Amino acid sequence: MLKDLLLQTRSFRRFYEDERLDADVLTAAIDAARLCPSARNAQPLKYRLVTERDECDRLFPTLRWAAYLKDWGGPAEGERPAAYLIQLLDTRIVRDPYCDDGIQALAILLSLAERGLGGCIIKAFNAKQIQADFRLPDYLEVRTVLAIGRPRETAVIEPMSPDGDYRYWRDAAGVHHVPKRAVEELIWKEEP
Repeated sequence: MLKDLLLQTRSFRRFYEDERLDADVLTAAIDAARLCPSARNAQPLKYRLVTERDECDRLFPTLRWAAYLKDWGGPAEGERPAAYLIQLLDTRIVRDPYCDDGIQALAILLSLAERGLGGCIIKAFNAKQIQADFRLPDYLEVRTVLAIGRPRETAVIEPMSPDGDYRYWRDAAGVHHVPKRAVEELIWKEEP
């Protein structure tokens, strides 16, 4: 069921780095994402596959990890992603993808979860550095970076506290806790 797949699809930030992923796995996930609805049916997104260790090492320092975890600078060596997808907007097609970037990023993570893999959608990165390091033409705009691998951490969903604190956190055992609002809070009803 979709709900079960969504429960498996967390933002994982630590991976088994030595379990490398090949291009076929990433291509299959992109193939699933291309079937998603697209605003105006423009289909303006493209992907740069990053699977080689030297390319992964070059991309890693351009990324910012888990802003709420103030004492954590990102995954340590051995826990870094085994691969990445750099999501690119082809501005020759459209200048604004509307919500296509988020829809496709989630579809990719869902597709990977079916294979026992996980990832993290990263929106905090040095786009200019990525553009230069990967020799991307000016008409390709970096929208998102997806960090991918077999998860090396546990992430659990729990009810949001009554004070409404939505920040994720890690406990002493390294378990990643993600507060979620109750469904009743998401349904707006007109006040009498």
